[in-house]
Amino acid sequence: MGLCRCIPIENVSMLFAMDKIEEHKFSAFLERLIQQIDDIVEIDPDLSEKEIFEEATRHMVDFLDAHHASVRIYDPYTEQMLSFGSYPSEEYSRETFIPLVGSIAGNVVKTRRPCIVPNILEEEGYRNKDVISRKGVNSLMAIPLEIHHFFPHERGTVGVIQIYFTDQDRLFSSVEIQSAKLMAKRLSFVIARKKILSMQRNNEKKEAIVRHIFRRLESRGGIKIKEVFNQVIPELADMVNLQSCAFFSVSEGLDEVVLEAGYPEEKGYHGVGKRFDVRNEPAFELLLNLRGYSGDSVYEVVTPSYILVVDPQKSALISQNHKRFTERHNINSTLYVPLNVYGDVDYIMTFDALDHRQRYSDDEIDIFLFLGRELMKIHKMERLDDALHDFKNPAIATAGFARRLKKLLEKDGSERSEEKIRKYADILFEETSRIQELALSIYRVGDEQVINLTEVLRRRFEINQEAIREQLKQNVSLVEGPFNFDLNVQCYLLHLERVFDNLLNNATKAIPLKGGELQIRTYLDGEWACAEISNTGRISEDDRLKILEGEGQGRGLYIIHRIVRILKGKVEIHVGEDHTTFVVRLPLK
Repeated sequence: MGLCRCIPIENVSMLFAMDKIEEHKFSAFLERLIQQIDDIVEIDPDLSEKEIFEEATRHMVDFLDAHHASVRIYDPYTEQMLSFGSYPSEEYSRETFIPLVGSIAGNVVKTRRPCIVPNILEEEGYRNKDVISRKGVNSLMAIPLEIHHFFPHERGTVGVIQIYFTDQDRLFSSVEIQSAKLMAKRLSFVIARKKILSMQRNNEKKEAIVRHIFRRLESRGGIKIKEVFNQVIPELADMVNLQSCAFFSVSEGLDEVVLEAGYPEEKGYHGVGKRFDVRNEPAFELLLNLRGYSGDSVYEVVTPSYILVVDPQKSALISQNHKRFTERHNINSTLYVPLNVYGDVDYIMTFDALDHRQRYSDDEIDIFLFLGRELMKIHKMERLDDALHDFKNPAIATAGFARRLKKLLEKDGSERSEEKIRKYADILFEETSRIQELALSIYRVGDEQVINLTEVLRRRFEINQEAIREQLKQNVSLVEGPFNFDLNVQCYLLHLERVFDNLLNNATKAIPLKGGELQIRTYLDGEWACAEISNTGRISEDDRLKILEGEGQGRGLYIIHRIVRILKGKVEIHVGEDHTTFVVRLPLK
């Protein structure tokens, strides 16, 4: 039998009371911790990243009864720790960069583990001890901050939150450390929400850019890059505190850049057509790989995707002439974005900001690159318009001299002039060579009008039937109907024709070699005018989803999605056992 030790009743009451007190303290602590975490998670994601970090560090300082806190983010391009917010905000007095190697912040980033410093004055890894003494802090807790990437090709963000205390030789409890780690992890949720919102807005930005471009394509006067540029650039106003922006083309010999478009389009600000000698602009030389870069300057950030000059007045990449320009127009940072074509930099965009930008996010760079690629297409179209204008004269001349040459060759004897024959032949050679050099692509948009969807589909189906014969496509059975002839939509005829041409062409190609069926029909579904194009053969579910998301392969699918979005319509894909059906829904007029 075991022994039972009796405890006086008064002691039992005391122990019970102490347990209750401890339980109450722990419960109150948990409640306060949960509230702080909720406050961090609910930080407004529309704030800037620095403002988010400042707000989060405020909660951490309050909870831990600390003196102040700061955030540093690792920049993989410069391999330095960037200042990225603090509470109370003292960014103006903090070092913009500190090295990764040999610093407390760098050590935390490399190890992904907290670093506890009971006495900063005795810590070799903390170099700027004068500032610490002036602020009256003596100990710190450095907590790792990780924000995971969204996509496989994307790089995650890593940094450190440094929390300072006035206590010297402070003893940090494991509860404090774990609480700080937990709050840092929840901070990553806020940045993730900001990322999701940013992705959504970036898609909206891209759609707005494309919409502006298509509006210019619809005009009869031809495409002009300066007009597109000045309509599109204001779409970036809420992303960048933009003072000006410019689009340059690079000469074939890499010795000059030509200003093709500028914003704002003001006299004396951007002289479109002006040429700049690359040798006089170090930033352009660096972008074109015509000079090396030591990488030891804090006044610029050089990456494979862009160059950011964070202080034009102090950067060695800015010429004296351009420094005067930036000072005159109050430009405090400049972003250079090279645009590659088959590996070569053929175009360069510059973005001049009023604020001192230390970095641009991947999402912002993605928007700039998207804009640049669209502008490259517009620039080529503009050149094509010029070529079409110049095509008329050599075409008329060639036809005229060809008729003269034919008449001369039909003559006999003395009436036949060999000298004239050689002359006309030389002219024909010169003019046809000139025509050969001109890029030729004729398009006509026309006017927006009320169009019968069924009639357009039937007409394009008939044209596609001729294409099937030309391609010698065998055993294709064509089925028309049933049709609804009361489906009117308002749009540009060319847009609707391009959608149906691409869909019919893709459907024809998708029919198996052994043959099959190609069918069209139209119908009314509520407020939608619907056109169906079906073909024998089926696509995989993975391909179906990619096409619906606008990621399908082929230029035709890209054109279809782009135009249908502009027409405020929808594309649906239905897959049966042995057939695939594309449905185009457009708002009924």
